[in-house]
Amino acid sequence: MHQTVLLREAVDALVTNPAGFYVDGTFGRGGHSRQILSRLDARGRVLGVDKDPLACETAQALAEGDARFEFYHGSFAQLPRQLRRMGIDAVDGILLDLGVSSPQLDDGERGFSFLQDGPLDMRMDSSAGETAAEWLSRTGEKELAEVLKDYGEERFARRIAAAIVAAREDEPIVSTARLARVVSEANPRWEKHKHPATRAFQAIRIKVNRELDDLQELLSGSLDMLRVGGRLVVISFHSLEDRMVKRYMRDMARGEDFPRGLPVPDSALNRRMKLVGKAVRASADEVHDNPRARSAIMRVAEKIS
Repeated sequence: MHQTVLLREAVDALVTNPAGFYVDGTFGRGGHSRQILSRLDARGRVLGVDKDPLACETAQALAEGDARFEFYHGSFAQLPRQLRRMGIDAVDGILLDLGVSSPQLDDGERGFSFLQDGPLDMRMDSSAGETAAEWLSRTGEKELAEVLKDYGEERFARRIAAAIVAAREDEPIVSTARLARVVSEANPRWEKHKHPATRAFQAIRIKVNRELDDLQELLSGSLDMLRVGGRLVVISFHSLEDRMVKRYMRDMARGEDFPRGLPVPDSALNRRMKLVGKAVRASADEVHDNPRARSAIMRVAEKIS
């Protein structure tokens, strides 16, 4: 059963106007969207966004039961275009709950999990794009090693990439179990309490779904989408995402980068955002009930100009 991470904390930070327009950029199974709707009055609206076709079914049921809710099947990177289509000039808040969801991990047919055997798919939008198996079949060893290192922070990236390339020459790698086995056998040092294929699966999933590219596009366009006073709330589950979010919010809160020691009035700094509170992590009780929440970290920023 899917449990929405940092549900109350995220919605508390996001909703400042009960009549506002809010975007749930990672709808999933609708936990955040329902909670946002519960805080809005009859004038409020929520747009849910998700790549996953299975999310569409849940979203359709929610839209049929609540006219304040609409859904867009696609990436949150396409949000500016979708808002223009809807005639929305600016929104009061954008929420992102990044990474793969529990239902996606639990379904072996989706190919996200190294713990279950299934087709090596890994696409969040299973109706379009290249599968992980297809990407692995054509990618050169050098690029594969770079992906494992950059997106998975894998220490043994080159060794694992070489093993994958050698294995696919014998037979195409089309199942999660075979990929997990090849990676595990090539990994010389297994981390305590962590499957040896964890980092490789993360890296390949991020690459196949353009996760960091989509996040960068959303962050870069967020100020144009938010009205003054609107908030950006992002929940991350690994350090790559969190570093991107932290750096973006910090830079927008600092403003222009003038040489150190130069006397500059605050008005010239062109600060665009302010940070709202400190980074928030799940409570011990939530982690106990939902171990996935252990790595979650939430950051919040508000547009000020």
